[in-house]
Amino acid sequence: MSSRVVPYHCPYCGEEDLSPAERSERVPGAAWWCAACLRTFVVTFVGIGVPEGAS
Repeated sequence: MSSRVVPYHCPYCGEEDLSPAERSERVPGAAWWCAACLRTFVVTFVGIGVPEGAS
């Protein structure tokens, strides 16, 4: 299993032209760069199940 989940589109502009961003002092590992809107973002898995406090 891969440690990196591949996003299918940018969460900001919706384009599909994504590539892995190189790790640097400002960019953590597993970041993605969108060539369309020039944003760098990280996809984080929070968990499975019902959140606390949900009725």
